[in-house]
Amino acid sequence: MPGFELIDYKEKEAVLKIFENGAVFFRHGFDNLRNNIYEVEAFEKDFSSYIGSNFSLAVTSGTAALRVALAAIDIQPGDEVITQSFTFVATVEAIVESGGTPVIVNIDKNLDMDIKDLENKITHKTKCIIPVHMLGTPSDMLSILDIAKKNKLFVIEDVAWGLGGSIKNKKLGNLGDIGTFSFDHAKSITTGEGGMLCFNNKKLFEKAKAWHDHGHQNNPKYPRWEDTRLSSGFNFRMNEIQAAIGRVQLKKLDKLIDYQLKQKKILSEIIGKYDLIVRQKNFQDKETADSFIFFADSKKTALLIKKCFMVNGINTKILPEAITWHFAGEFSHIKSLRDKYGKKLKQELSISLDNLSKAISLPIMINNNNLNTKVEKALKVFFTNPKIIYENN
Repeated sequence: MPGFELIDYKEKEAVLKIFENGAVFFRHGFDNLRNNIYEVEAFEKDFSSYIGSNFSLAVTSGTAALRVALAAIDIQPGDEVITQSFTFVATVEAIVESGGTPVIVNIDKNLDMDIKDLENKITHKTKCIIPVHMLGTPSDMLSILDIAKKNKLFVIEDVAWGLGGSIKNKKLGNLGDIGTFSFDHAKSITTGEGGMLCFNNKKLFEKAKAWHDHGHQNNPKYPRWEDTRLSSGFNFRMNEIQAAIGRVQLKKLDKLIDYQLKQKKILSEIIGKYDLIVRQKNFQDKETADSFIFFADSKKTALLIKKCFMVNGINTKILPEAITWHFAGEFSHIKSLRDKYGKKLKQELSISLDNLSKAISLPIMINNNNLNTKVEKALKVFFTNPKIIYENN
């Protein structure tokens, strides 16, 4: 985290190239003006090559990517879509906007989708599972895929926080039926706003491609204004400027991840000196270490460590300060969840809340190269003389 730290003259040059070659910002047409520059198409090809998928589709945001994915699998009113309690609100919003019914499962002690709870929540109405690779650590996709296969369910991976991670050398977003990604300003690569979908199934790709463009098939036999159409849809098209920036950012991603993993290793060694537990990954998974997450023994201890960090100029990320936007137990403003769970939503997810309340997340930033020193100093003070924090709490 995050791509905005990597922005330099290369992104500027990529954007200027568009201005110098006809200044066409729309992804389709205007062939006589654009000097054969098609940045969105090129970005999609670059992304597929990186992920290893057959097809990619660039859209306006990660939320749009989820909505388009749900349209591609033809979610209908009454269809249940299962996702996890620890996710940004957009995951649930996309399900609601598709007409589906969101079903929320708890997370385990590692903050990943709880596999047993997932199995318990599947009904004859279930059509899809959306696991979320939150904050750089892969979900247990092998178990999820096995469950989906047994129950004939679609799997849409929400990889907004996990771009570049992998399981058994297969990139996240390329394991389920569809992978969705976000490129907002706080993600590993950024186009300001923007998102992507990845597919291996051509039929799903064609449905998504048409739906994100008002149903347009972009049939080469016809001009766009006489184009054939596959379905109704919406406008979630990415523009050329976003794509030009995204292509540059994508080339920087692996170096960013290498840096984050090195920093996580150092932070893990520091945390290992104290009575704290580092968030784990499965043995054959490659994480991205978007954030460094560890657990205290209680909510009270976690909040005190957070306070100690603040005093020492250390920022945290989502946990514990922004949990209301990333914990479904707080999404009572969403009518579909109120209708399904009533006033028991947070109670249903109490296990998740308990696990989240003990967690502390540190963003790993390239421009904060003294984070390790600050963390070591703060924890030494906290565990040597905790009264300093308690007395001022």
